[in-house]
This record gives sequence, C-alpha cells and structure tokens, in this order.
Amino acid sequence: MTEPKAYIIEFLSDEWIRNCLWTLFIMVTYLFVGKRMSAKHQLRMAMLIALLLISTTITGHTRNIINGYWDVSDNLPLHLCSISNLIACFILFIPKNNRLFEFLYYAGIIGAFQAFLTPQINNFDGTNYEYLEYYLSHGGIMLLPIFMFKNLGYELSNYSWLKVVLYLNILLAIVMPLNFIIDSNYMYLAYVPDVSNPLIIGDWPYYILFWEIFLVILTYILYVMSTGKRV
Repeated sequence: MTEPKAYIIEFLSDEWIRNCLWTLFIMVTYLFVGKRMSAKHQLRMAMLIALLLISTTITGHTRNIINGYWDVSDNLPLHLCSISNLIACFILFIPKNNRLFEFLYYAGIIGAFQAFLTPQINNFDGTNYEYLEYYLSHGGIMLLPIFMFKNLGYELSNYSWLKVVLYLNILLAIVMPLNFIIDSNYMYLAYVPDVSNPLIIGDWPYYILFWEIFLVILTYILYVMSTGKRV
C-alpha cells in the first residue's frame, strides 16, 4: 500500500479561496442561527459541534489504523489543533471548567486560523473524507469556543491570554524533547513544516523564538477583540 503524503493547498489559490469562503459562510451562519435560539437549543447546538468532532476523531484514527497509516510519530494528539480538538470533544460533558475553555479559546482559534491560512492535510489518501475532515475538525475547534463565549456564558478572565501562553510553553517543554525521542514533529518543534507560512522566520530553532513573540501578540489581540478590554 502506498504511504499517503501531505496535501498542501497553496495560499490564495482558487482552491484556498473557495474553501475559506465556504468555511466562513458555514461558521457565520451557525453563529447567526445560534444567537436566535433559546438557551436550551444553544447548548444542543454546541453539543452538536462536539459530537461532530468526536465522530471525526474516532473515524479518522480508525481509518488510519485499518489502512496501516497510524504511527506514534504522526498520530498522537500532540499538535496544537489536536490538543484543542481533544478538549473540544469533552468540555461540554464535564462540569464547567473555565481554564480549559480559555485554553480551547486561544489555542483553538489561533491554531485553526493557522491551519486555514496554510492548509496541510497529513495522511492524505486522496479521498473526499480526508479533505472534508480537515475543514470540519479545524472549523469545529474554532467555532465551538466562539459559540460557547457568545451563547453559553463562558468568559475570558483578566490575563487569560498570558496564562495560556504559559500553558503552551509548558506543553512546548514536554513535546520538544519527545519529538527527538520518537522521531516526530509535533507542534512543528523539530523542524520547519512544509507549508509556506509567513510566521515561519528562519531555520530551527530560531523560528520557534519568533513564534513565542507572535503567540504573545496574537493571544493579546484576540483577548482585546473578544472582550473589548485592554491590560
């Protein structure tokens, strides 16, 4: 069986524009409809997103196992979007946890934004499922925290953006050495990803230092845009 390769969608290509417009349209429509629902139905709409993410997660891993593609160096949930996806799958089915929500809000939105900016579909076997799953999963981890913030009473505390930067650096300290142990590139900390990303400046490890700066800036901008507050 031929090993699947990463499928890269070029920035500002016709395919990129089409996919982004469709994704944006669906997300805005969902938020528009959700805003006009009762609290009971808003919770159900949020849970529908979580159930979709649970379904795509289970199906995706199952397909990779059946096809012989699953590998510890590629398929552990240790990318930023994978971690956000994992949180999104269960956050609505446990007692309200605002710290988890804050992590999902910043990591999910920023991670998904990067994924839409420079799409790279790993383990792409040429099927429509792999293609759609990429946009469903990344759209879900962006849409769910926004929906929770707008409709379910979840809030961003003061300095939440800075706390999430700290949490992400703790993850970095764990994932980076693990990458060298199991020969992986989770969170793209071992080497530069194949995509042409404007936020990737220099070679390893210098681009990671620039990521730290961008992370602080992006989380703070997202906090200000979401709350209207400045720190």
